[in-house]
Amino acid sequence: MRTLVLNAGYEPLAVVSFKRALVLVMNEKATVIERIEENPVWGIGGSRDRPAVIVLTRYVRVPGARRVPVTRRGVLRRDGHRCGYCGKAATTIDHVLPRSRGGVDSWENLVACCLRCNNLKGDRTPQEMGWELRWLPQPPRGAQWTVRGTERSEPAWEPYLSLAA
Repeated sequence: MRTLVLNAGYEPLAVVSFKRALVLVMNEKATVIERIEENPVWGIGGSRDRPAVIVLTRYVRVPGARRVPVTRRGVLRRDGHRCGYCGKAATTIDHVLPRSRGGVDSWENLVACCLRCNNLKGDRTPQEMGWELRWLPQPPRGAQWTVRGTERSEPAWEPYLSLAA
């Protein structure tokens, strides 16, 4: 089980194990705001609710300029594993402006691409091929991208992650 950690301003900071969350609560560094009641943690002193979401008692500033690094896996995830040209299942990524023509590895220049479209396009631009992108590639937004571990979120986290978005 994992626990979402919020700062005192209710901004998502991290996802930690329930053991780490319990230590923070027991040391009075955090307070439980969402718990999993059907699965308590048993210890020498009795049982405690298993924390799902905790808030730190002291304010911890979230860096405003958290940049999401560009990765192949991230581009595929952002585009839903769908080709930016034909919409079929994508397994590769493509530079909209090819690297051979000065294209860079950026969120705005990379799209998920199926192998067929990637091979057909080669080192040409979509305009030269007469193709159009199905969507405009942009950097991903939201807490799922800036808070590590939230890509597989728990239902109890949703209200707090939507506040951050």
